[in-house]
Amino acid sequence: MGKRDNRVAYINPIAAARARGPAQNSGPTIQDYLGRPRPTWEELKEQLDKKKKGSRALADFEDKMNERWKKVLAKNREKLLGDKEKEKDKKTTDKEKEEKKEKKEKKKKQKKKSNRHSSSSSSSSSSDSSSSSSSESENEDEKKSVKKKRKKKKLVARRASDVSEEESDAESKKKKSKIKEEGDKDKVIRIFLKVFFS
Repeated sequence: MGKRDNRVAYINPIAAARARGPAQNSGPTIQDYLGRPRPTWEELKEQLDKKKKGSRALADFEDKMNERWKKVLAKNREKLLGDKEKEKDKKTTDKEKEEKKEKKEKKKKQKKKSNRHSSSSSSSSSSDSSSSSSSESENEDEKKSVKKKRKKKKLVARRASDVSEEESDAESKKKKSKIKEEGDKDKVIRIFLKVFFS
């Protein structure tokens, strides 16, 4: 059995490139780049001016969007202002209703009082005038009496709180004195025990 032939064919790359011939033009060369057509100074100025001005289409679009936003903002403002006015109207109507209720209640009270006085008083015109004045004076008297009662209640509550504070102070003093006395007794007993057993 003979040895296996492991040799590989070697190709010189430079020789292979020469055999292929000149490379085909796959793109522009450096000479093409250097010799390219260039704009003149005036053409360049025109291009820069166009860039500064911007496109008209974009400017028109921005204007339209601004107009739309202005409309939307106006609508929102109207809604908010309308809501605020409604709230104010509600508040005013609520206040008016409360005032009307209070007036009705006052009128009812006055009617009741006038009815009481009219039954006791005579039917003459002088008695009517006196009953109206007496009802007003009684209203004032009732108000004063209510105020006096309130003041009395407050005074009683204050006095009760003061008394309770004084009692609590007295009790605390008594407790302290008892504790001291007990402590003194303990001391005396200890001393006696020490003397007796020593």
